[in-house]
Amino acid sequence: MKDQSFNGLAEKFNRNIYGTTKGRLRHQLLCDVLSEVLAEEPAQSIIELGGGTGVMSAFLAGLGHQLTLTDISEDILTIARQQLDAGIAVRQADLFDIDDLGEFDVVVCHAVLEWLARPFEALSVLADRMRPGARLSLTFFNRDAALFSNAVYGNFEYIARGMKVKNQVRLNPQQPLVPREVIAEVQNLGFTVHSMRGIRCFHDYLRDRDMADSKYEELLATERQYGHQEPYLWLGKYFHLWLEKRPD
Repeated sequence: MKDQSFNGLAEKFNRNIYGTTKGRLRHQLLCDVLSEVLAEEPAQSIIELGGGTGVMSAFLAGLGHQLTLTDISEDILTIARQQLDAGIAVRQADLFDIDDLGEFDVVVCHAVLEWLARPFEALSVLADRMRPGARLSLTFFNRDAALFSNAVYGNFEYIARGMKVKNQVRLNPQQPLVPREVIAEVQNLGFTVHSMRGIRCFHDYLRDRDMADSKYEELLATERQYGHQEPYLWLGKYFHLWLEKRPD
């Protein structure tokens, strides 16, 4: 297994992530979270890791923060540079090679860990390089939710294989993570968990998939109401943690 890059798939990636109800919903819910946790704060220096075409970076810059967007894929960043304002710094970089994380107030790492061969090593890198008091917005593909949704749709053989496929589809996350294991790991690495939330707790389980379009606003309202509440947050297809690096 190796880290996934989207070189050669940039346009398809862009359509899949932001051209669907699941992508729109995920983005909107994460915008809600970051708007809430950064509300009324002075301008923050923020670096987004694996930020793709920079849609989240653009949103945060629009709130008045100073953004640096990074991604391993130069193809993806070509699209980003065409879409983003000149005030957002854009760099091609592997997460493991970024050595200036300590200069930023906030690190954003959304939907990155599940594409890495060594996701827990990546968390260790962030813990080592972030400065005390800096915050981390972390989102990852939820293995528990993936198993549950496959059971709902009757994919029992797939579950019995450990949710492994012979031929990996490049746009399918290769390394879903168990939220409780990630929470234990980040706490062990010196982070305080300030909040956690499920992202898309209901969308992916709709029996009538057309309702994701026809009832989008009602669905969004329901996700907003229950995404931070137990037991629903544990069913989020993605899981969000808002973390702070504790003093050494």
